[in-house]
Amino acid sequence: MGILKRVASFPHFEPHRSGGPRMREVPPRMVLPSLITVLAICAGLSAIRLAFESHFEAAVSLILVACLLDGIDGRLARALHATSRFGAEMDSLADIVNFGVAPALVLHAFLLHEAGPLGWIAAVLFAIACGLRLARFNVLAGTGHERGNWQAEYFVGVPAPAGALLVLLPMYLVLGGLQPDRTFAVLGSGYTIMVAYLLVSRMPVFSGKAIGGRIPFFIAIMVMSGLLGYAMPLFNYAWYTLTASALAYLVFLPLSALAYSRRARIEDERKTNA
Repeated sequence: MGILKRVASFPHFEPHRSGGPRMREVPPRMVLPSLITVLAICAGLSAIRLAFESHFEAAVSLILVACLLDGIDGRLARALHATSRFGAEMDSLADIVNFGVAPALVLHAFLLHEAGPLGWIAAVLFAIACGLRLARFNVLAGTGHERGNWQAEYFVGVPAPAGALLVLLPMYLVLGGLQPDRTFAVLGSGYTIMVAYLLVSRMPVFSGKAIGGRIPFFIAIMVMSGLLGYAMPLFNYAWYTLTASALAYLVFLPLSALAYSRRARIEDERKTNA
């Protein structure tokens, strides 16, 4: 996700004789991050089309591509000093398409339709929950909601990209060889509703934002080796790897909440003793 990555004002609109406003000229570096965001939207919409054509593996792959592009555009904007309010709004609109609507429709076309109306309700609730989660994120960012330094290291609720990858867990299981039936579709509907709740909940989720700056060379080597060690099974055993990743993230969530509670207790005790 990343509306915070583009918070500067985009060049102002100027009045035009034709009646509508027009923007001043902008340097090409301002356009490139938003172009990547548009490509992410294309990936999300194409995933929906492929799902309707029963190319489900390709549909999931495009949602993963959208997640990757969502992580790139903000970092590129910061690296190029091309942050803008326009880019922030564009990114937010892309997120609701890529991580709310696309996963919901893909999962419904693949499995949830077998559960009847319950499956459609679950898909709609997930898409709405994603929109609510993004709206809350935007409001907190736009109003300058103050949080402690250590509290800023946590998301409020599961972030939208993670929610999209989590909600597709039933697809990973089926594409990995599990034989689905109507009971599994009903269970998948319940799981989808649970993920929707995690999106709008106030559960603190460690974001990893505090991990940055310069790191020792050997740690950088270890990180790159770890990424390579993850990429190899992902390319060769995609559905098993994604299943394991989703389950590991579900285990991580309560651990993150416990770490937040412990940190909050320590901070309260420190303020009391000060």
